[in-house]
Amino acid sequence: MRLGVIERNEFSWQRRASENEEALRQVAIIVHDVRDRGDAAVAEWTAKLDKQTGVSLRVPREALQAAFDALTPGLQEALALAADRIRRYHEAQWPEDFTLYGDDGEQLGLVWRPLRRVGVYAPGGRGAYPSTVLMDVIPAQVAGVSEIALVSPPGPSGLPHPQVLAAAHLLGVDEVYAVGGAQAVAALAYGTQTISRVDKIVGPGNLYVALAKRLVMGDVGIDSIAGPSEVLIIADDGANPRYIAADMLAQAEHDPEAGALCLSPSIALLERVADELERQLVDLPRAEIATEALRRWGALVHVESLREATDLCNQLAPEHVELLVEQPEELLPSIHFAGAVFLGEATPEPVGDYFAGSNHVLPTHGSARYASGLGTHDFLRRMSVVAYSRQTLAKHAGHIVALAEAEGLTAHARSILIRQEAESHGR
Repeated sequence: MRLGVIERNEFSWQRRASENEEALRQVAIIVHDVRDRGDAAVAEWTAKLDKQTGVSLRVPREALQAAFDALTPGLQEALALAADRIRRYHEAQWPEDFTLYGDDGEQLGLVWRPLRRVGVYAPGGRGAYPSTVLMDVIPAQVAGVSEIALVSPPGPSGLPHPQVLAAAHLLGVDEVYAVGGAQAVAALAYGTQTISRVDKIVGPGNLYVALAKRLVMGDVGIDSIAGPSEVLIIADDGANPRYIAADMLAQAEHDPEAGALCLSPSIALLERVADELERQLVDLPRAEIATEALRRWGALVHVESLREATDLCNQLAPEHVELLVEQPEELLPSIHFAGAVFLGEATPEPVGDYFAGSNHVLPTHGSARYASGLGTHDFLRRMSVVAYSRQTLAKHAGHIVALAEAEGLTAHARSILIRQEAESHGR
């Protein structure tokens, strides 16, 4: 398959979350069943959907240790170094409490408190993603979350993928359950006889996981309803077409619904990228998936200028943006809506996926218009703190009463007036 070059006015890229009514109906049945029957429902749905019977929900600590010990030394080192970098980056995000002081002893502040218990979903469908365990767990640990429960689908052994278990062991997470899909989300949201309910669920998954998170949202917090991955590359005529093609395929190999775009003022460059895509697809192990993704959600778009490219980028609000231009730092101020931005040809998107330290759990499907990537703040609550002295209350009582009475809330006004009366009588 050859991806053709198209003009800006021919380009349309309307990515929306999948609307599958039958899938939503099935997920609702699973969620309600787990909510009502707990462990028994989890076991039945795991047997039916994952073809696993008699699976022990809780993964033994010994299995976590054994999975880590079985890794090659090189992979152990890579995971440990990545974890250190992710931790350092998320420690830098910690917000500060503050207090404003007014006249007569007035205090108005904001304090941050960690969530108590968080559930992490680690996918296990088309592959194992230990990096996602790091990205989801470490910010929660940095925030001070005291309880972290990790769920991941069981494989042929009855346990989640060994690399997922190894990452959990590395991070000191020993509450791990061999359950996936909508039943895992429901178990975390409502609790079962074995799995205690959580305050928030984070982590990506397939369509059924996403729909389950949508259904339980409100009963429990969620990070986002993630869609397939996507990258938008802005390139000038000096960019390397081999790099661009490789980076587009790095996204396209994820999923047939993954998106990969390149915007450039150079038609000649875009044609060379098309040639490279054809060449690199030949020996790509996941070529079938990548080809389908490019057919459905790939595009090489000719724009008049880099300014037009950044304007289109901001309209699309993609998950990942690569700036493969001569001066990427100069173009960065023009990018306002993206999950993450990667500057220059030495910074391909997989650097952020695995090792730089920034989080790879990012907004998709245009949600970067209003949402941001997962971070330390997602595991914190901010809480207002207000303190008035008697003098401050006396000073502002009239204004507070006026506002309460204007809204017809007599008891609100009386809450102030009764104190004023007591103060005037010396009580």
